[in-house]
Amino acid sequence: MGRHLHFDCFSGVSGDMVLGALVSAGLPWADLVNGLNRLKLSGYTLRKRAVHRGALHAVKVDVLIQQGFHRPLTLSRIRSIIMRSTLPSPVKARSLSVFDRLADAEGLAHQVPAKDVHFHEVGVVDSFIDVVGGVLGCYLLNVTRATSSPINVGAGSIQTSHGRLPVPGPAVTALAEGIPVYSDGPSHELATPTGVALVRTLASEFGPLPVMRSVAVGYGAGDRDPQDWPNVLRVFLQDDSAPETYHTERIMQIETNLDDLNPQIYEHVMEQLFELGAVDVALIPVVMKKSRPGVLLTCLTPKERTNAVLEILFQETPTLGVRLQEVTRQILPRRIVPVSIRGGTVRMKVADLGAGWDKAAPEYVDCQSIARRSGRPLKTVMEEALHAYQQASQKKLRGRA
Repeated sequence: MGRHLHFDCFSGVSGDMVLGALVSAGLPWADLVNGLNRLKLSGYTLRKRAVHRGALHAVKVDVLIQQGFHRPLTLSRIRSIIMRSTLPSPVKARSLSVFDRLADAEGLAHQVPAKDVHFHEVGVVDSFIDVVGGVLGCYLLNVTRATSSPINVGAGSIQTSHGRLPVPGPAVTALAEGIPVYSDGPSHELATPTGVALVRTLASEFGPLPVMRSVAVGYGAGDRDPQDWPNVLRVFLQDDSAPETYHTERIMQIETNLDDLNPQIYEHVMEQLFELGAVDVALIPVVMKKSRPGVLLTCLTPKERTNAVLEILFQETPTLGVRLQEVTRQILPRRIVPVSIRGGTVRMKVADLGAGWDKAAPEYVDCQSIARRSGRPLKTVMEEALHAYQQASQKKLRGRA
């Protein structure tokens, strides 16, 4: 049974706030400490304490550095530490994703390649522990789904090694691209690069608090304690008794009518849209005004890719305008299962229907490659892959019986 975690970032978010909130919500302290020991790092200790932030009781987690790690860490050094650890594979992968986001953001902020970034704003071992600890904490709490409120980034200005800058700083600004943020409260930085990168990586959706039957609520304190402002991160934790049959997400639908585009160009346009990250592109025959035959081009794309899609449509087609609307789509949870057949391996796209049922489809490109190499009909290769998956599934069910 998985769990749903919701981040309520009404006072921003930082790495230590995430750790404190998870501990407050029931993450066993000994499990967190023992899990982080698998990083095989020395020279620091973890401390937790109960504090007040405004009228709220919260948990403050501190990483106390005793020796070593007094210089900023590079991305390659961080990768080496994580990969050499004995942490669970999902924790390693998710932690590396957080640091990749941070490196990209810091690189944009300082105009250097991500591989050359030194994490000055991210800190040294304290923020490193915050990131890995946050990911590990969600793993230990069996969080299988995370959502988040819009993030309060704070207000005012901050002093950095490059001078005084407005809030949010350059790294947070880069990390916040495509997600909802706002400014409220005291004149302080409330959202740190570490915190925003963690939430961006862990959360699949951003919006108001969903309907939840929470089993625990946690409060994680930040360093600052402004007067009359509860500087905490609040999390809600819910047991999911059954996996969601459908996953709901918001997505942009962009469409335009075309009646004067060379048909040879359609394939080029579609390829470019898919390379940009479009979820789907469709060409539909239509009858336009004055009975002219035309084509309705429809593109589904993540909201953050909207401007890039518009640029392609305006550059590559004769259209003078497009229609945009944000729509909701429901998709089945899916996974990739490789199967072996004569001639190679085929990736099966498997969608969970709930109640133990699923449906599977072979990856077309894999089947096409095997058909070309072996000379067998594509239809036969696809049928063999589906049969191999069905046999493997039945064998798995018999093993459980």
